[in-house]
Amino acid sequence: MKRKRGGEEEGMDIVWQTPANPPHPHDYVFRNGIRFVRPYYFEFIAHVKNRWAGKTIVDLFAEEFKGRPYDYYVHPCGQYRKNTVVGILQAEHGLAPLFPIHRLDRLVSGLLILARNAAKADIFRQQIEAGLVHKQYIAKVVGEFPENELIVDANIDYNAREGRSTAEVRDSPKGKAASTKFTRISTNGTQSIVLCEPITGRTHQIRVHLQYSGHPIANDMLYLSEQTVDRSVKGWSADRSARISNVSLTSDLDEVLNACEENSNEDFSIDPMCTNCPNLAPKGSYNCRYDGDEDALWLHCIRYTGPGWTYECPYPDWAKLV
Repeated sequence: MKRKRGGEEEGMDIVWQTPANPPHPHDYVFRNGIRFVRPYYFEFIAHVKNRWAGKTIVDLFAEEFKGRPYDYYVHPCGQYRKNTVVGILQAEHGLAPLFPIHRLDRLVSGLLILARNAAKADIFRQQIEAGLVHKQYIAKVVGEFPENELIVDANIDYNAREGRSTAEVRDSPKGKAASTKFTRISTNGTQSIVLCEPITGRTHQIRVHLQYSGHPIANDMLYLSEQTVDRSVKGWSADRSARISNVSLTSDLDEVLNACEENSNEDFSIDPMCTNCPNLAPKGSYNCRYDGDEDALWLHCIRYTGPGWTYECPYPDWAKLV
């Protein structure tokens, strides 16, 4: 692993990390407002199966997980150990321990509730499991959304291999029952701001139900398109696979240099196999650029309400229609 400075290459020490090492601000690199994690070594201890005996780690992964090519497993990465909300809050604000009460999908912004102790977290979780917590989101959608309240009752059928859901009629044997209430907040005739209140909690429920209504989220490339590239073959994330650029890869794996300075003016090189690192895409004739493909959806959690409590956050800038 090397870094580039002043036209010269110099070696970079990659430190060993253990679960006992808390995240620190210097663990991160920022490029164009996007946070990445500096390379580090991390030792995992796991149970093994008899059929794995005598195999290298690379051979093992290539044989057990055939969705990606062999060369993919040559490149180490692990940014999701530190590039999490909990890790970032610990690194930048010294907040630890924290106990997440709920989750947001990766590309969804907005309110996220975390407890400072396990007892309080359990209270919140019990209320959520009992159906006592009400969630509200806002979305910017395509077209002029109906003025009257709209309730979508359509089963959600989630394809884990593709990371994508589809809506099915309510009495379909496919999928799980799902219901979402939508109320138009404003519209300019071309786009609308819609209040979304999920009654159930299925994967991509709001996104799919808005698509089903004929008004998908206006920047949701996964559900705006009728056809999505088979990302399990390409090794892409589902959202990334929906946006394909015909820019050919010009970098070879052996020529990759990894910039690890906290300076946005330094270039990140392209490793054609890695789906996690800056500007990286799988090997092939197409290149999905990192910048833009991971932008937040126009879907924002604004409010959680439970017995005797309410937490809310401001509307995002995109929620103002001109």
